[in-house]
Amino acid sequence: MAKTVKDTILDGLVNSGKFPPKVLEEARLLNQREKIPFEKALIKKGLITEEDWLLLLVDELGIPFVNIARYKLTPYLQEIIPESVARQYKIVPLSDTQFSVTIATSDPLNVYALDDLKNITGKRIDIVLNTETEIMKKIDGFYGDPTKRDAPEFKAQDAALEAFEIVSQKEEEGASTDGSDESDKAPIIRMVNLILKEALRQRASDIHIEPMETCVRVRYRIDGVLRDVLTIPKKNQNAMATRIKIMSRLDITVNQMPQDGRFKLTLKDKSVDFRVSILPATFGPKVVMRILDRSKLAVGIDGLGLSPKALTVIKDGIKKPFGMLLVTGPTGSGKSTTLYSIVNELNTVEKNIITVEDPVEYLLEGLTQIQAMPEIGLTFAEGLRSILRQSPDIVMVGEIRDGETADIAIKASLTGQLVLSTLHTNDAPGALTRLVDMGVEPFLVASSLVLVTAQRLCRKICQHCKAEVKIETDILKRIGPLVPKGTVFYQGKGCEFCKNTGYNGRMSVTEVLEVDDDVRMMLLEGKTSDDIKKFACEQKGMKTLYQDAMAKCIDGQTTMEEVFRITSSD
Repeated sequence: MAKTVKDTILDGLVNSGKFPPKVLEEARLLNQREKIPFEKALIKKGLITEEDWLLLLVDELGIPFVNIARYKLTPYLQEIIPESVARQYKIVPLSDTQFSVTIATSDPLNVYALDDLKNITGKRIDIVLNTETEIMKKIDGFYGDPTKRDAPEFKAQDAALEAFEIVSQKEEEGASTDGSDESDKAPIIRMVNLILKEALRQRASDIHIEPMETCVRVRYRIDGVLRDVLTIPKKNQNAMATRIKIMSRLDITVNQMPQDGRFKLTLKDKSVDFRVSILPATFGPKVVMRILDRSKLAVGIDGLGLSPKALTVIKDGIKKPFGMLLVTGPTGSGKSTTLYSIVNELNTVEKNIITVEDPVEYLLEGLTQIQAMPEIGLTFAEGLRSILRQSPDIVMVGEIRDGETADIAIKASLTGQLVLSTLHTNDAPGALTRLVDMGVEPFLVASSLVLVTAQRLCRKICQHCKAEVKIETDILKRIGPLVPKGTVFYQGKGCEFCKNTGYNGRMSVTEVLEVDDDVRMMLLEGKTSDDIKKFACEQKGMKTLYQDAMAKCIDGQTTMEEVFRITSSD
């Protein structure tokens, strides 16, 4: 292998005879133990200085050594090279022309940094040399000393935030996106970290960072409802968006097109995925981050808040060797969590489980997960066709969106696979007729479906401020025979624990339709979904969404307002 410029210089130093062999050996051991470059080990052992090393590079490479302390930098350069990038690569932008940007660096041989800077700026990168110490001083002077600036504080106590200290942050392939170096001290990085930590502390499912005309608004979606949390100065808008793009491995030079990415935070006790969507809006890029906490899947289907009968039907359904199970409901009703919980329960070494999703939400060990990409022709239907050639035992399709996907999924369920998927319908019986409307033959639907569940997410009453409440007479008349005489209703008065909302946490409200021979016959006879629903309720004891929600209200778990918010009276 040909020697690099660095190797040539180091060989010359080692063979010069100027250094005692014992100290050289200590430098080599330091180089191996701390996994630092050999020249840094020589500097640490005091054999050479930073200036000595740079002068050797100057002689070998012909790159000028410049006294950057004398440069007066224009604020415009902060837009060319953001602070997070400058600190990450330990470089200072000195000047900018139409075709090139001149930077000062202490490591001219870092080709990865130079390639990234070329992509960020879209220009040629010219370099000059100075020591890392002087460069970091210049960065602090130009962008601001991070030790003397504070990010906006949350109302929450600092002690509470410490419980969510970030240990490491990794990109999906394992590459670090947030090392524990000088860049961790940057105020924008600290601001973003605080937003993420507080979102986890407050059990948020989504973080919305929304540019307004004069400021940037941060909102959390907690228990399905958005809440204002923080207002950030407008001047920090672009730096925040850039920081999140860097964490998500997105192109920070793209500002006029939507972008999607993801990153992972490894906390002290668990790993949390963040799915990122960036949308160009009138006043700047709007960022929405979906929080995907895999620890929530560990509870399995037992922890979804299902009624005992519904839980028994679902557990019996997933034990079947083949057939189709559908989970229906609107966006944000917990369909994906239910599917992943089922898959997690079925995930054993004996099973070959393959999924095709758009996007892949939770990354689970033991599964083969495929990201659908319609723009290159990898649709749900094409992905499903390929999956069936991989000898799967269980197939999960993120969503049945068209007749082609429905047809392939149903035929797969008839040829020996257990197929799990979602569908957008208002109730469980509606899924049967929806598949027929998509062009699937009724006999195929009847033969393949094992069970269909419809679900919503219902907010739970805060147990810290739960109190009895009287229900108006006209409402009691409306809910009629579902309410036993003497029932006591509750609601949350609002307290510090629930942020004065009266609610804390959510649970599933479910309607489970078991597709047995009677239901199959009704489908083949062309009965409507309303007919099937009425039959299932009267003859099979199926609880509708409204009945299940009302049962939870009577049990004191939720309020009457929540029942009417998420369901309609039957």
